[in-house]
Amino acid sequence: MRPKHKSVETKYMQERQAFYDDLKKLDRRSFLKVSAAAFGAVAAQGLLPPNSFQPVNLAYGASAAGESESFRFAYISDSHLYEKDINDRFAVSLMRAVDDVNSLDPQPDFVFYGGDLAQLGQPKELDLGAAILKNLKAPLKIMVGEHDWFLDMGEKWRALFGEPTESWDHKGVHFVKLLSVIEEDFWTARGMTPMERMKTVAGLDNGVQRPFTVGAEQREWLKKDLAGLADEAPLVVFSHSPLYKLYKNWNFWTDDADEVQAILKRFKNVTVIHGHTHQMLTNRIGNIHFHGLLATAWPWPYAPEGMPELTIEMTRPDPFNPQDGCGDGEVAVYADGLVDKIHSFWNRNPVTVGRKYTLSWGKEAVPPRPNRPSY
Repeated sequence: MRPKHKSVETKYMQERQAFYDDLKKLDRRSFLKVSAAAFGAVAAQGLLPPNSFQPVNLAYGASAAGESESFRFAYISDSHLYEKDINDRFAVSLMRAVDDVNSLDPQPDFVFYGGDLAQLGQPKELDLGAAILKNLKAPLKIMVGEHDWFLDMGEKWRALFGEPTESWDHKGVHFVKLLSVIEEDFWTARGMTPMERMKTVAGLDNGVQRPFTVGAEQREWLKKDLAGLADEAPLVVFSHSPLYKLYKNWNFWTDDADEVQAILKRFKNVTVIHGHTHQMLTNRIGNIHFHGLLATAWPWPYAPEGMPELTIEMTRPDPFNPQDGCGDGEVAVYADGLVDKIHSFWNRNPVTVGRKYTLSWGKEAVPPRPNRPSY
């Protein structure tokens, strides 16, 4: 008589239930247990490649002789978590990113989270994200995205993570974090509930919501924060939406970006790092160098118009692999505040968009071109 074997499907369902149960008690020990079980369950369905964080080749970003990076930080962005009984795949992806960063040796100086931790800004979504991120070994700096904010206008996010706007200095570099997803009130006159407001902001190309802004109050704060810095001071700015005007129909756009750029343009070198667009994205406007972040949830297609000339679009994602085009990465920061931006794709070779590439306006250290053009 043949011994009975559990089917892959049965094993997956058991591991999925264990994942649900252990998410309720995410200390470090249970995180490791949940992470291993979740990856095993997803791998059983053929969704994960055999390796994750791949060795980074800095050949495309290597700087000139005598110049060396000052420090590194890691990044994770755009996880869009649902409550666990609706969708656990995005939670598994966020845990994968945490494992990636925790495996780095040496550890980064800090980890930057680029916004949109939640999908609909609900307390359970944000609590789940906070529980997963607390397992990072390195200190966390986190930015708010529109999906985190517009259900309760940031009340829960603030309770978990503090104020969305701040600045700090680290190893000679001045960092600024801005809330760039402020929208003019479109909801009161329409009598929207908080969830209707949230779902409207979470949508694209709906013709109802207003464009993102940094807003007059934050712009004034930014002027005062930077007032004491010399023009040569190295400066890195974090925003969720890109601080330039890319494609308004998808809100890949910040309406007062020109006014923010005017505040920054006196500095010799400025690096702006943003989330929101879920893709490799590179731009330069004058002295300001812009870099987009990969997402852990899904990749967006590239906008049909307005693409910056410096952007080398990432290879078109495989529609049959939900994690293709996703990942996390590192940022190597130089003494002048410019960076090598390392995109660590989960199932592709990593790609570095280096300081030399943006400094030369795309003439030197050119990243590899995609082998499948984007849509």
